[in-house]
Amino acid sequence: MEGTNTFQTIDEYILQFPDEVQKILQALRKVIKAAAPDASEKISYQMPTFALHGNLVHFAAYKNHIGFYPTPSGIKAFEDALSDFKRSKGAVQFPLSKPIPYDVISEIVTFRVDQNIKKAEAKAKKK
Repeated sequence: MEGTNTFQTIDEYILQFPDEVQKILQALRKVIKAAAPDASEKISYQMPTFALHGNLVHFAAYKNHIGFYPTPSGIKAFEDALSDFKRSKGAVQFPLSKPIPYDVISEIVTFRVDQNIKKAEAKAKKK
């Protein structure tokens, strides 16, 4: 993430980047919205975040990559699909020099939506 600005909206966040990165971030946002139409947008940890019964995914732009943060469960469930990318327990890096795998991102977001809904339903049953 460039600079140390404080952002209130995802639009503000995206506008700080060069046009070519803005296009990727807008496409990523659109893919996430399509996979999680009921999710709300917010800034959390100074990153664009989508939430539905808790945080679903975060993303951020860096000098050479897009960071995507679908929690450790999202990374683990899609290990094979993400095998070509640098990743850690809860994050994956998509290099700006390669095509972004929007189809995989969509699948991960759908997976995370299902997880959060099931978790919320289980929590509601306990009450």
